[in-house]
Amino acid sequence: MKTPNILVIGSINMDLVTQTNTIPKVGETILGEHFFTVPGGKGANQAVAAAKLGGDVTLLGCVGDDAFGNELKQHLQTQGIHTDYIHTISAISTGVASITLSEGDNSIIVVPGANHKLTPQLVLQHEELISNADILLLQLEIPLDSVVKATELAQKHKVPVILNPAPMQELPENLILQATYITPNEHELESLLASTNLSQDEAEELKAKSIVTRGSKGIQLHQDGKDQLISGYEVEAVDSTGAGDTFNGALAVSLSKGLSLLEASEFANAAAALSVTKLGAQSGMPTKDEVDSFLKS
Repeated sequence: MKTPNILVIGSINMDLVTQTNTIPKVGETILGEHFFTVPGGKGANQAVAAAKLGGDVTLLGCVGDDAFGNELKQHLQTQGIHTDYIHTISAISTGVASITLSEGDNSIIVVPGANHKLTPQLVLQHEELISNADILLLQLEIPLDSVVKATELAQKHKVPVILNPAPMQELPENLILQATYITPNEHELESLLASTNLSQDEAEELKAKSIVTRGSKGIQLHQDGKDQLISGYEVEAVDSTGAGDTFNGALAVSLSKGLSLLEASEFANAAAALSVTKLGAQSGMPTKDEVDSFLKS
C-alpha cells in the first residue's frame, strides 16, 4: 500500500513552560520550580502525529531567523517530516507560547510571531505542493485568509481537506462548506452552528462532515441523519496535552489510506487515547505499531 502523502499547513511554536507553586500577582516576583522548552504549535503537533503513524508528511509553515526556529526545524526533521517548505522569516521571532503551570491550572500567552507571515500569497506560491497531496490538514493558528486560500486550492485540485477549527473563531461559510471534514469538539460545533447563517440543509451538511471529539467520552459522527457514537477508552490519563492533535494526525493518515470515515475515526480515537498516557504533546504521541497493538488488546 502506498504511503499516505499528507500536507500540513499550520503553526510552529516553541512552548516555554514554567512550573511554580503560585501564579504571581501583578507587580510580584516569585521563584519558580522548573523551566523547560517543548516543541509545539498545532500544525507541528499534527504533523508529528501523522509522521509517527506512518504518513509521508510535509509541513508548510514559517519560523523566525533565530535559535528557536533553527531548533524546531531540526527537531521536525528528526521526526521524519519534510521541512523544505518551512520558510525562515528574517526580522521576526519564531512563534512562542509562554505557559505558566501552577496548582493543576495554567495561564498561557501566545505570540504568533512568524506564524502570521504564512500569508495567502505564500500559500498560493505552493499550489503545486497542495495539488500533489493525498490529503490536506489545516488548523487556525495561522491567518484565517490563508486557511481559506489553502482550502480553495485543495478543492480546485480535488484534494480532501481536514479542518481542525481550533483555536475557535468565527469562520466564513464558504470555508465550512468547502472543507471535506471538520473536527470540532462539542463546544466548537455549537459555536460553528450558532455563529453562521447556514440554511437547514447546510447545517445538516456541517453535521455530516463533522467528526466531533468528546474527550474521554470518545467520538461522535452524524451519518444518514443519525448520531453515531464511538466510545472512549478507559486509560490512565497522565497528560491530555496534544490529544486532539494526535486525533487529527491519525485521522489524516487513516483517511488517506482509504479507510471509511468510521474506521478512520476508530483508529484516531485509539491513537488519541494512547497519547494521554504519556507526558508531553509530541513526545506522548504513539506509533502505528503501538496503536495496532492497543486495538488488538
